Amino acid sequence: MKITDKVMRALKPPADEYTILWDDEVTGFGARITCSGVVSFVLSYRAHGTRKRVYTIGRFPEWTALAARDEAIELKKKIRNGGDPAGERQAVRREATFGDLLDDYLKSEEFTRKRPHTRRDYRRMAEKHLRPAWGMMRLKTVQRRDVEVLHTSLKDTPYQANRIVSFASRLFNYAIEEKMTEAHPARNIEHFHEEKRTRFLNEDDSGEIARFTAALDAYHDQNAANALRLLLLTGSRSGEVLKADWSQFNLTRGIWTKPSSHTKQKKTEHVPLSPEALALLKSMKSQNASGPLFLGRAGKNGKRKARVSLKRPWLQCCKAAGLVEVFEVHGKRGKLKRYKPVVRTHDLRHTFASHLVSNGVSLPVVGKLLGHVTPSITQRYAHLSNDSLKEATAKFGKILEFERKRA
Repeated sequence: MKITDKVMRALKPPADEYTILWDDEVTGFGARITCSGVVSFVLSYRAHGTRKRVYTIGRFPEWTALAARDEAIELKKKIRNGGDPAGERQAVRREATFGDLLDDYLKSEEFTRKRPHTRRDYRRMAEKHLRPAWGMMRLKTVQRRDVEVLHTSLKDTPYQANRIVSFASRLFNYAIEEKMTEAHPARNIEHFHEEKRTRFLNEDDSGEIARFTAALDAYHDQNAANALRLLLLTGSRSGEVLKADWSQFNLTRGIWTKPSSHTKQKKTEHVPLSPEALALLKSMKSQNASGPLFLGRAGKNGKRKARVSLKRPWLQCCKAAGLVEVFEVHGKRGKLKRYKPVVRTHDLRHTFASHLVSNGVSLPVVGKLLGHVTPSITQRYAHLSNDSLKEATAKFGKILEFERKRA
C-alpha cells in the first residue's frame, strides 16, 4: 500500500503498543501508529550494512505523507554513503548541554577553591540567569549573539550584567579545558561602563561618623560593634576582620599580620595599627586569649565559631544612626516598614581611606595600608586631596604677595 495523507487519516490505533504500515514504493519507509493514537513517519534501515535502526522522520499531520516520502528518499541516499541518521541524532542528544556544564563546574575543584562569597555569587548567577537562559541548549549551539542578548537584557544593572558575562566566560574556559566544547561565545564581549561607587561617612554638618559611632556604643552586642569599629579604624575588608585570630596580632609592636589566605590579593600583609585600633584590641583581649576575635552563636555542640556575617548588626546600627532609607512592603496584616542602609560595610573602608587622603596622607601610602596592588585603584580618592593642594598653592601665593610688597 502506498502511504498517503488519506491512508494516514484512516489509521486506527492498535490495542497495545504500536503497529507500522510499510510503504510499497520506498523500501523501509513506513507510518507508525501507537495505542495512544500518535501517528509518525519512520524509516527502517541497516547502519553500515549490519545494525538495524528505525529513524523517526516526524509526526503526522505536521509532516505530510509526500514531504515525509521525499525526506526518506534523501536519507536513504545518505545511508548508502555511510550515513547513520538515527546514530547521529543519538550522538547529538548525548552532547553536553550548558546545564551539564554548570553542574560539572559547581562540583569542580576550581569552584571549591573560591572564597565563600564568590561561590555564593556564582551559584546565584548560575541559577537565576544562566540556567534559565541556556540550560537546555547544547554547548555547541550557544552563540555569541545569545551572550550579547542576555548582557543587553541586564543593561539597567550594568555591574551585574558585566559580572554575569565574566562568569560565563570563565565557564566556557573551563569547558574548553575539559574538552566539552571548542567554542567560546563569551570571549571579548564589551562590558557596560561602571560608575565606581565611593561612598563614605562624612564628618561635616551631617555628622555621620559621630552618629554612627554613637550607634555602635549603644548597640547591645558589643562583640559585633567591635568588629565594625575595627573595620573603620583599619580600613580592612569584612572577611579579613571576621577571620581575624589573636595569633595574627602583635600588640607590642602594633602590627596586624594578615595571612595570604585571608587577603584578596593572596599576599601576606603587615598592617600597622593606629593607637585607637590598639586601644580597642587591648580592651577586647582577655588574659591568655586565643582563637577568633569575633565569635558567633554557639552550635549544637555548644562551641562557638568565628562570626560569619555582620549583616544584622550593620542594619541595626545604620538604622540608629539615621543611615537608612525607609520603604513599605505588603504583609499579611497590611503595610510593613522596611529599612535599607544607604551605606555598605565596605564603605567603612572608603571612609578610612578618604579621611586619610583629606588630611594629607599620600595616595601611595593609603594604597599600601589598604593592600592595593595597583595605584589606579587608590586613584579614586585623588579628588579628596584638593584641600592639601589648595594649602600648597596658597603658600606659594603668599610668597608672591610678600615679594610684591617688598618691591
